[in-house]
Amino acid sequence: MAVGESTESGAADAGVAAPGGRRGRRSAVRRLGVLVLVLVVLCLPPWWTVFAGAGWPLPVVLGGTAVLAAWMLSFPFLMIAGHGARQSDRAARVADTSLGVVWVLFTWSVLGALADLVLGGLDVGGADRARAVAVAVAVVSAGLLGWGHHEAMRVPRVRRLDVHLPRLGAGLDGTRVVVLADTHYGPIDRAHWSARVTEVVNGLDADVVVHAGDIADGTPARRREQSAPLGAVRARLARVYVTGNHEYGSEAQGWLDRMADLGWEPLHNRHVVVERGGDALVLAGVDDVTAASSGLAGHRANLLGALAGADPDQPVLLVAHQPKYVPQAAAAGIDLQVSGHTHGGQIWPFNLLVRIDQPVVHGLSRHGERTQLYTSRGTGFWGPPFRVFAPSEITLLTLRATTG
Repeated sequence: MAVGESTESGAADAGVAAPGGRRGRRSAVRRLGVLVLVLVVLCLPPWWTVFAGAGWPLPVVLGGTAVLAAWMLSFPFLMIAGHGARQSDRAARVADTSLGVVWVLFTWSVLGALADLVLGGLDVGGADRARAVAVAVAVVSAGLLGWGHHEAMRVPRVRRLDVHLPRLGAGLDGTRVVVLADTHYGPIDRAHWSARVTEVVNGLDADVVVHAGDIADGTPARRREQSAPLGAVRARLARVYVTGNHEYGSEAQGWLDRMADLGWEPLHNRHVVVERGGDALVLAGVDDVTAASSGLAGHRANLLGALAGADPDQPVLLVAHQPKYVPQAAAAGIDLQVSGHTHGGQIWPFNLLVRIDQPVVHGLSRHGERTQLYTSRGTGFWGPPFRVFAPSEITLLTLRATTG
């Protein structure tokens, strides 16, 4: 045994020189503390507004308290089982769905409590006001969850938009670009949904089809059946794909290979050029901004590499998963960046939190003199199978050579 190893071992045994171990324990305790705080914050408003503060009989209050307490205790274990090393789809479904239910209850319980305060200040409602508010919160939450689940599971509506690119050649005027993003094939088997999405895309007569990342939660092998219909997507000029942040927890290189096998062009910091009517358009793509921290060799967002060899006089459509990449795109004079990632917030009012991290939540926006950004609300959903005031979309962008 080496001297250094002996000294380190002895010091650790003495409890003197194991700062890394102590830091690790402190970090774990902090993470646990934050998790407990978050769960308490999520459960406290529903507990008070729907149960404890509404003046229900004691058995009702105790029953509601027991349900919320059971969720707080079981949720971390369900998340670990569903999204940790075991990857249990059943546990993930329960954890994700329950999280969505609690989030909606939290939101409307807070709003209900505020309404109760206002009505109380106006002396409206009398002794039964708190119970009426509790019932209203429960009914509204149940209605939104039912509607939100339908919205999440349905085939997305098509959103159509003209995008004017001054540098676009006349030969490419009218180019039809279909955008998919955030399909998130995952614990809920949506192979049939995926096939129906492909049918809708093929009915749009696309020149280019883009998948802007977050294709799945799970490895290519686990989500093989759900991703298979992408192989039937049709486009006249190109089908292109970039990685999202979720691929970097689910074999990102494997997804690049899988999409190549399905006939797509993986834009792993590279570009392709499409031509029509004597004019050209550069389709470039970069890895997600989280790729550099993934530990995968050669994976990082590299715009210079993606544009290497491209004609600087030709217009560029850049696919980058997160809207926050747009400052780099604007600095490089990109004409149009296409992104996803935000889901439009997915479950209101989460869009307000998304806006803290991203420059845009959804839609078309301008950045700098030349660059436009289109941010899709996403085609699927992540985690909780609900979409509330944030509908999914399949996007049809028609590129126009004239300014609007």
